[in-house]
Amino acid sequence: MSALAILSACPALADPNPDRDVFFGEQHLHTSWSFDAYIFGDTKSTPADAYNYAKGKPLKHALGFEMKIEQPLDWMGVTDHSEYVGVVQQANDPSTALAKSALGKELQVKTPADIQRIYLLLGRTMTANKPIAQLVSPELMSSVWDRNNEMADAANEPGKFTAFNAYEWTSTPNSRNMHRNIYFKDSKHLPPYPFSSFDSQAPEDLWAWMDKQRGEGIELLAISHNANLSDGLMYPTEVDMKGRPIDEAWAESRVRNEPLIEMKQIKGASETHPLLSPNDEFANYEILSYLLGFPEGRFDGIKGSFVRDALRNGLAMQDTRGYNPYKMGFVSGSDSHNGAAPYRQDNFFGGHGAGDGDMKGRMEGKIFAGMDPRFLNPAGLSALWAEENTRASLFEAMKRKETYATSGTRIKVRFFGGYDFTDRSLWGDRWSEFWVTEAYKRGVPMGSDLPSDSGGKAPSFLVWAVKDPTSGNLDRVQIVKGWSSSGQSFEKVYDVVWSGDRKPDAVTGKVPAIASTVDIENATYENSVGSSELSMVWTDPDFDPSVHAFYYARVLEIPTPRWTTIQAKEVGIKVPKVVPATVQERAWTSPIWYAPGKAKERAAAGVRIADIGTGGEALDQQALTALTVGKTAWLKNLVNGAMYRMVWDANGQRLMHNVDPGQALPQHFGDAVENSAFGIPVAYEVTDGKIVENFGNEKLSWTAYKVGERTLFARSDEFGYANYEVVPAPETLVDLNKDKR
Repeated sequence: MSALAILSACPALADPNPDRDVFFGEQHLHTSWSFDAYIFGDTKSTPADAYNYAKGKPLKHALGFEMKIEQPLDWMGVTDHSEYVGVVQQANDPSTALAKSALGKELQVKTPADIQRIYLLLGRTMTANKPIAQLVSPELMSSVWDRNNEMADAANEPGKFTAFNAYEWTSTPNSRNMHRNIYFKDSKHLPPYPFSSFDSQAPEDLWAWMDKQRGEGIELLAISHNANLSDGLMYPTEVDMKGRPIDEAWAESRVRNEPLIEMKQIKGASETHPLLSPNDEFANYEILSYLLGFPEGRFDGIKGSFVRDALRNGLAMQDTRGYNPYKMGFVSGSDSHNGAAPYRQDNFFGGHGAGDGDMKGRMEGKIFAGMDPRFLNPAGLSALWAEENTRASLFEAMKRKETYATSGTRIKVRFFGGYDFTDRSLWGDRWSEFWVTEAYKRGVPMGSDLPSDSGGKAPSFLVWAVKDPTSGNLDRVQIVKGWSSSGQSFEKVYDVVWSGDRKPDAVTGKVPAIASTVDIENATYENSVGSSELSMVWTDPDFDPSVHAFYYARVLEIPTPRWTTIQAKEVGIKVPKVVPATVQERAWTSPIWYAPGKAKERAAAGVRIADIGTGGEALDQQALTALTVGKTAWLKNLVNGAMYRMVWDANGQRLMHNVDPGQALPQHFGDAVENSAFGIPVAYEVTDGKIVENFGNEKLSWTAYKVGERTLFARSDEFGYANYEVVPAPETLVDLNKDKR
């Protein structure tokens, strides 16, 4: 394919390319200057060492072995914590005044026990937002920040390698991960020192500081990371960090300052969760449930902690409130604290110094900082489509979200949306040499808004993926769609192009799993299945021009051995059963968003609670108990017409029957299809005039309303709509005339 030659040309030697090249890099890395990295045993790495590692030079691990990247990167930002940056390093340097002080002696690492003691000492002051004054002086912070920027400038080689000025704002309220990596466009316009979580743990205050910097000519952006460890705090829908109602100004501030989200890193993936996406057979990828500092008696929440869920909620907020705070592009990273990061399964050396750097200890499941290291995984990579490899060009790519995330592989992916992609002369079996140029002219790339088409024409999406020559072949390309109506949001994963002659299942439409070539005992695989390249123009077959939607592409490689399988062979033990033996590396493109035109007539569906008015009233505790406890009722979903038989037994168990897997289920019902089929109930109680039930470790509630002769139910997470009506028991559940093919 002639486009391959265009995209494979060496970007370091090329002139700026108007069709853009892809540049792979690392946006999240720590050195010994981060307080936790130092006490983990990484006492020597500097930002300069990290940049050299990214360029291909080896670096010594805390345990003495050599770390070397498999393939040099195109760019990197070192993101040491702004909180206590450099202080542990100084406390362990006998020549400094801090080392000679009583406080400095408390911060000295002499035994393994000191690691956890100092980590908790400093970490808990961060969680409580009560910094040790001696360690956060502006003079100390400025001196370290200046040295950091000098090293970035020295490493920066425009056209060949980009070194960004960056840091991490490490807000950890109540052990929840709210961290952001802050990136600056150039070194000529920088603040005197970073804004840290000691200034404020609230992202709203970080955004206000960023807006102020922008007003002074400093261009910057934030990348949120590890939403999967945020215990639901990363993506709120009702109130912000300060308890104030989320409004349009809040949404605009977040979108303006945080264009990107980290999809995957060493501490797990944040795309989705099987409880949030029960119909997605690939939703169980690298799930890690963990809270920072491993607080006793608590565990990580699911709702509000994953990207796809946030994208769906963003559409619902746009639909019901007129604003969307969650229009995020995708990147990945490492969060390694070694000054170096492993990106491949066959080169995994942990990410936390001596804590998880020993292979035998990792494979034994030696607990470190509350984590079983077997659940960690290699770093992801961030891919940016830009005209050239310079700070300005790459920054603008991040800002416009023309980015994608990978699990560490170097799959190349293009993703465009438009209404004029069905011309066979351009997109046929032999694509034109200038298809990329035409795609930019006819549509929009990943990370963009797709203008609504006045004729109601369904959009088409052009996706093109080429395998990493050093990794597994490609299994398939999928398009993940989300949409929203009347406060409900839905999702569907479409297989759009795949390798081999597999046929989609006649009932589910899903393409069967590709054959695995993995020899688990020997930790090897063969590239005898799969494709080197996959491409397709796909038109949404279920398009509704009246609803908000997003689309992103997900590219999957064939199964290959996971690092735990590889290292089990090296150590001479059985492959651990607590994690999968194989993995399917992948890439996720930033979404493309569709919004209905203003002239479109919106489909009638649920009833706004605010519109019930004097003609109706909420059932009180007594009436709601009489309606539900020990009773059965049929509910009709007013948005999509689905019918459910709801049973509330007298012992506090609710069962949802007759869930049709062919009908999209709204958000936060968990695996209702399986629960319905196998009779798995959900606990409930009627309290304060609401039916309260669990979703993960969150509480969701139902409220019932009497509106004339109608009885309506509203769920607490459906943005002010009563979307369910009590109806007579239906005689049939399938309309055969409607269901004819």
